[in-house]
Parts: sequence; C-alpha cells; structure tokens
Amino acid sequence: MERKGGLSPHISPFTQIRDVGALLNRAGFTMLTIDTDEIVVGYPSMFELMWDLKGMAENNAAFNRPAHISRETMFAASAIYKELYAKDEGVTATFQIIYFVGWKPGPNQPKPLERGSGDVSLKDLGKIIESGEPKS
Repeated sequence: MERKGGLSPHISPFTQIRDVGALLNRAGFTMLTIDTDEIVVGYPSMFELMWDLKGMAENNAAFNRPAHISRETMFAASAIYKELYAKDEGVTATFQIIYFVGWKPGPNQPKPLERGSGDVSLKDLGKIIESGEPKS
C-alpha cells in the first residue's frame, strides 16, 4: 500500500462450495455431488509459490487489475510475507480443490427414492458393518 498508494486485489475471488452447488443448480444440473480436498504445500519463498500459482493459472482474472506488479513491490511483499508467515523450511500455502459432478435432466435419469423408503436405517449401519452381514 505504501509503495503504490492504495490497495488492489492480485488474486481472483475465492470460490465457496455452496456457490459451486448454486451455480450448477441454476444451470439446470441435478443429482449434484461436490467434494473438496485441502492440500498444504511448502515453498522455499514466496517467489516459488507465485511461480506455481502462475502455472496453475491462478492469477487475477479481474478486468480492472493492474497490468503488472513491480519488482520493488514483489521484494517488499516477500519480506513481509516471510516475516509474518514463514517457518524454518520456508512458507506454506493451502490449496482447496473442489470436485463436482452434476447431471442434466433426462428421461432415463434415475430419480431419488422417496424419503423413508429405505430398507435399512442409518442408525443400524454400525451394527451391520460389525456383523459383516447384509440385512435380508
């Protein structure tokens, strides 16, 4: 902020899982399944992290973003990031990966069963697993 006279986001907004579900639903998809993984990766410095982010196309997609970040700003940001977040082995970044699948409605698409139509109660699932016997 002190170098450029203001703030400007340099990453795209983070996607929330509920937003993915809402977008798929609004697009007409049904039987949605959404899952996530979080992966923590260590880097020697902020510069290696930035290199990986660029390789993943995780740069700022906003139209009104600045064209580039100056070298001076990058070195200042690296020093601040290192001071605030670095560990002995360097800096870490947590990546959240969102997996999703949805189906377009069709005549042959399976329909969910009505609530309460199951043969097995989820309360009894532990007993069934322990016995190794399927309920007949």
